[in-house]
Amino acid sequence: MAVHSRYLDLAAQIRTRIEAGEWKPGAKLPRLDDFAAQYGANRDTIGRAIGVLESEGFVWAVQGRGIIVRHGMMRLRRPRGNLVKRNVATDAPGYSFPSASGQEVWRHHVPPTTSPDPLTDPRIAKLLGVPVGTEVMRRFRVTGPESEPPFQIAISWIHPRGVADAPEVVTQAAGPGDWLYRLERAGHWPITWMEFHRARMPTKGEAALLEIPISLPVLEIVRQGVSGRDDQPIEVTEYIVASDRVETVHVLHRDESAQAPWPDDTETGV
Repeated sequence: MAVHSRYLDLAAQIRTRIEAGEWKPGAKLPRLDDFAAQYGANRDTIGRAIGVLESEGFVWAVQGRGIIVRHGMMRLRRPRGNLVKRNVATDAPGYSFPSASGQEVWRHHVPPTTSPDPLTDPRIAKLLGVPVGTEVMRRFRVTGPESEPPFQIAISWIHPRGVADAPEVVTQAAGPGDWLYRLERAGHWPITWMEFHRARMPTKGEAALLEIPISLPVLEIVRQGVSGRDDQPIEVTEYIVASDRVETVHVLHRDESAQAPWPDDTETGV
């Protein structure tokens, strides 16, 4: 086999073993030297093969820990549609947004924080309807289902009038999405949402928090919440999810221009 393609063949063989369950999600793969001995290859070729698997999201090379099998490729992805549900997993009222069910409470992988910070991102400031540099309440969370690695980074910015109306949004509640319920209870019912999706590469910090290789793209979802009281933005939330952990699902609807061009089915012979 040509030297330049040997690493691709080795990547395929190791990938097959991972998919067969030889190493479970979270398990550490053998050392490069051990793989080299198994396959009769040199260490550099094995390293290139592992690099392919890392770029595909199968493994994650962690300094001081070794090469870890990731969860993303080893489980069904969470579908993300457009349905917001009332969360009933706790006594506290709240919401579960797409990717989470209404019966689960995701755990925090780092301590959640809430603090007033200047909003320096022009895109987020525009969506929130405030000048760049305005001090707004910022909620930072890294969450995911129990027994899994971090699923998403969630950063929320709350409009100053929302904090004035419902100062309790700065506290950590028992139920997910409870702070949105508090805004609604303070007079902003019903909040309506719109999302903007895009794929991009993660920053070094984001990759570390999500426990993914920096070469793996992420799905960035920015959600704008609009108050039912004045039809103005009340909150903006940014979600960052590893691309191999979620897939978006959308039902397509026909525009008037895409309706049948004939008056009735009789002319089609149906």
